[in-house]
Amino acid sequence: MPRFLSAIVLTAALCFSGPVLAQGADVALGLGGFSPDQPVEVTADSLSVDQATGRAVFNGNVLVVQGEVRMSAGEIVVIYATDEGGAPSGISELRATGGVTVVTPTDAAEAREAVYVIESGSVTMSGDVLLTQGQTALAGERLVLDLEAGSGRMEGRVRTVFGGGGN
Repeated sequence: MPRFLSAIVLTAALCFSGPVLAQGADVALGLGGFSPDQPVEVTADSLSVDQATGRAVFNGNVLVVQGEVRMSAGEIVVIYATDEGGAPSGISELRATGGVTVVTPTDAAEAREAVYVIESGSVTMSGDVLLTQGQTALAGERLVLDLEAGSGRMEGRVRTVFGGGGN
């Protein structure tokens, strides 16, 4: 094969299949109907509560379920919100570490850690993030998800691998 034709074939292969590298990529998520007002259920091997700091620490096989969204991790710290009088008024945020997985009915994301702010419905995952959507995979250093809007943004040397078939 002539050298210039080889270069065209290689360029086409890099542009239309295999890894695509970029600085940031918008991500659409299948989360229709998500609401931060849904109850949050947390299960784990152990729980310790510190009333003075308003924190609860769940350890070992932690699973958080809110509607159709599930988050699992080695440890999750629950930070409670307080009203103007200082009384507890629900969960403010969850800080997950120890290998985090967030799963929706159509997508899954993994990272070393994540912060889930309940009121805004945002999840920020960081550290070797991997998002899979069907046969497509996205990897980067940080993924910011808006669960209410069903959207997100992958940042930090993004790498995308598109699935086979009719791409």
